[in-house]
Amino acid sequence: MSLFKKLKDRLFRSSDKIGDGLDALVAEGDSADIVRETASAPEPAAPAASARGPHTAPAPQPAAAPAPRAPDAALVSPPPVAEEPAKPGLIGRLFGKAEEPRRILDDAMLESLEELLIQADLGVDTAIRVTANIAEGRYGRKISTTELKQALSAEVARIMTPVARPLPLYAKKPQVVLVVGVNGSGKTTTIGKLASQFKAAGKSVVIAAGDTFRAAAVDQLKVWGERAGVPVLTAPEGSDPASLAFDALARAQAEGADLLMIDTAGRLQNRADLMEELAKIVRVLRKKDPDAPHNTLLVLDATTGQNALTQVEIFRKIADVSGLVMTKLDGTAKGGVLVALADKFGLPIHAIGVGEQIDDLSPFDPDDFARALVGLET
Repeated sequence: MSLFKKLKDRLFRSSDKIGDGLDALVAEGDSADIVRETASAPEPAAPAASARGPHTAPAPQPAAAPAPRAPDAALVSPPPVAEEPAKPGLIGRLFGKAEEPRRILDDAMLESLEELLIQADLGVDTAIRVTANIAEGRYGRKISTTELKQALSAEVARIMTPVARPLPLYAKKPQVVLVVGVNGSGKTTTIGKLASQFKAAGKSVVIAAGDTFRAAAVDQLKVWGERAGVPVLTAPEGSDPASLAFDALARAQAEGADLLMIDTAGRLQNRADLMEELAKIVRVLRKKDPDAPHNTLLVLDATTGQNALTQVEIFRKIADVSGLVMTKLDGTAKGGVLVALADKFGLPIHAIGVGEQIDDLSPFDPDDFARALVGLET
């Protein structure tokens, strides 16, 4: 199953998805146009009153001459009558025979479009810019649902294309990838999937189970490690995560591993003590390798909506985030926050998750995402 099909099948399934909203937006204006046209249609003219007054009987009309007898139908063929192709006019539109609904792109429609995009978590600033760009060259013209979706898709793809970059692999070994995020964002699963994919690509991978406070996270990583044939380094529950990270880097260096992926405990961005612990992991790693970590991935849960913007701001200050992974796009109708993140921060989006299977974490494709977001077919 292609990523686009998964996006179409799983992404934005609730009733407030953007695609349905755009359909309703255009149809609403089109229905209003029909009502206005019906109201303004001229009524049939009443017969003129007799010049002799309303109470005067109409003048008698001369009897019509008898029509000549028509020749036998079997002998004479009637002249051919050219048939004009039916054109869907007002009546056709009223009875559903018209083509796709169209609506004039005016201030009212643009305001409704802005509201729809804000509800889909694009954010106020991004929604205003996108709407203004769509209006350029189209304002005052009638636009169909498909044309509106194509215009919005093009704007989303334009924003997302510069940030769609796979996780880079450098020549230096081992490449240290620190994975951070809040509780429940999907860090552990993301690490397991990435490790499995890199292993399948022929890379030597080591995982460090840095969430030493949660035994379930360690067990989950072990399961992924067994599936992928990747070693998982652990420490006793409650151990110092920074110490484990240091030891894991030493082992990865000794074994010549290509990649070291370090899981971390889920942290609330408003807990200063937990954020300081994360900063300590970075400091300790740099004692072993001044350039480590080479990548810091922030895993974001799409269902958190605009809160993802706050998470990026805080984690960038603490851990120098270099790229994003967005998970759980199959469980929300508000994946537009990814557009807001790209527009505001410009951080690379390395992958997106749309399910629990190993192949449900895929490289981010801006065109596929944009079409799925607005409800366009391939």
